[in-house]
This record gives sequence, C-alpha cells and structure tokens, in this order.
Amino acid sequence: MWIIKLGGSLLGTDELRHWLALVAQHGDGRVVIVPGGGVFADTVRAVYKQVPMSESCAHALAVSAMNQLGTLLIDQMPELVPAHSELEIAERSWQHRGIVWMPSQMVMSDGDDIPHSWDVTSDSLSLWLANKVSAQHLLLIKSQRPEPNATLSTLTKQGVIDSAFSSFTSGSDVKPWVVYKGDYTAFVDGFHEPALAQVGHLLI
Repeated sequence: MWIIKLGGSLLGTDELRHWLALVAQHGDGRVVIVPGGGVFADTVRAVYKQVPMSESCAHALAVSAMNQLGTLLIDQMPELVPAHSELEIAERSWQHRGIVWMPSQMVMSDGDDIPHSWDVTSDSLSLWLANKVSAQHLLLIKSQRPEPNATLSTLTKQGVIDSAFSSFTSGSDVKPWVVYKGDYTAFVDGFHEPALAQVGHLLI
C-alpha cells in the first residue's frame, strides 16, 4: 500500500487535480490520500491565538480540519471514497477504490502515542497511518522541490517537514519520500517503484 499526503497548499492548483485523478484512476485499493489541514487548519490556528484552549482541544480541531479538506477533495474527485478506520481502509481496498483518509476517528480514539502539539501536522500523521496499515511507501507531496542531498534534518529545519516527523520514523519500515507537486507526470501509468525512484527524494 502507498500513502500519499496532499497538503492544503495545493488547493486550487492544477497539480492537485492531476494527483487526485491519478489516485482515482490507478489507486486500485492500494493508494490512500492523507489530506493536509490547509485553510481549515489555519482557521484553527487563528482561533487558538484568540481563544483560551488546551493543546488537546486544538489538536482535535486541527485533525478535524483534515477531515474537512478530505471532504473537499472527494467533492473535487467523486470517484474517490472516504475511509475513517482501518476496517474501512481494508474494505475500500477490497473494492479497488482510490481512498481518502478521514483521520479524526482513528487519531482521537487510537492515537495515544501522538503528541497533542502543533509540532504534529499531517506529515507526521501520514507516517503514523503508514505504520498502522504497514504501507510500503509514503509520499509527501510538496510545493518545494528538495535539494538533491537534503536530509530529513535539513528539511525539518527548513520547515518543509514538521518537527515531529522524525520521532515517528523510529522502528518504522515505511520508506518516506518527498515528491515535488509537479512530478505527478511520472505516475501517469500507475504507482510503481521505478517511477517513484525517478522523481522522489528518499528520506533516510
């Protein structure tokens, strides 16, 4: 299984539409989209600065923001289907569908190992999910192309990847990759390792 994180920064772009179309066409029950929080998470951040609330409350609201973006992605590409749990992910896989993960249920009921902090974004949650479902590859689709020799530490310092991500790599067998948003063209024939190796930046 492949996990593909599509951030809110791609909203309204041609690249996002192409990625959604590729998952709808070639997902075949083995590709799960993790939506970022986008403008919905930005709203939570703004409210957090204005209204006293616990970090646990802010965490729950920010995860709900990912559900909102996921709902919007499905509206953009109705061939995709939502999944709220591991069981639903398995069911959608059996149905050979392109899947959009709605994280609130799993994260809030089964995410005791997830810090309730702004350091944890959809990057870290996508790796958390990848570990839960024993995915082979995780693709973080980014608006910025990483430098050829950029390490996870470098990308974290640059703010390309959230600062909690490295803590989720411990004991993980998932291969995390950074892929530039415009490199969807490499997957026009499906999601295959040779195509990923051609355009992806492996985080090791």
